[in-house]
Amino acid sequence: MRYILLDRITHLEPPEVARGIKCVSLSDDLFADHFPGHPVMPGAMILEALAQLSGVLLEATMRQRGRHDLHAILTMADRAKFRRVVRPGDKLELEARLERVSEDGGQAQAFARVDGALASEAQLSFAFTVITNPSVLAKRREYLDIWLSGSAEER
Repeated sequence: MRYILLDRITHLEPPEVARGIKCVSLSDDLFADHFPGHPVMPGAMILEALAQLSGVLLEATMRQRGRHDLHAILTMADRAKFRRVVRPGDKLELEARLERVSEDGGQAQAFARVDGALASEAQLSFAFTVITNPSVLAKRREYLDIWLSGSAEER
């Protein structure tokens, strides 16, 4: 994964809700060209942060149902709205609320806020796939451990 757009998952309560944060920094690669002299977090990257959090929520819900082999893949972003600019120094507060999930996939309503004000929202749809590559599975587990605890060794 080129862009890791979650710094921490602060609340994970499958099948209901997940919350997380992304501390937006001028050192993030995405600001190299967007835009010189006027850094703005691209809407596509905000959606990707919301998709990463929503995917974790869907996968955690399926693990509760005994399906540890399913991994969420974003298939559609619907009704995306960008309501305020996100800049370096902002703390992006992310929230995903599960709408539906089955073994085929699921949907979540996702929100991004800065200082409590809505910055972006979208309905995100996912399909599930089975990933068997051990190195990919290990990397996904490492990210999840860090997002949930701050360290891959703590969990």
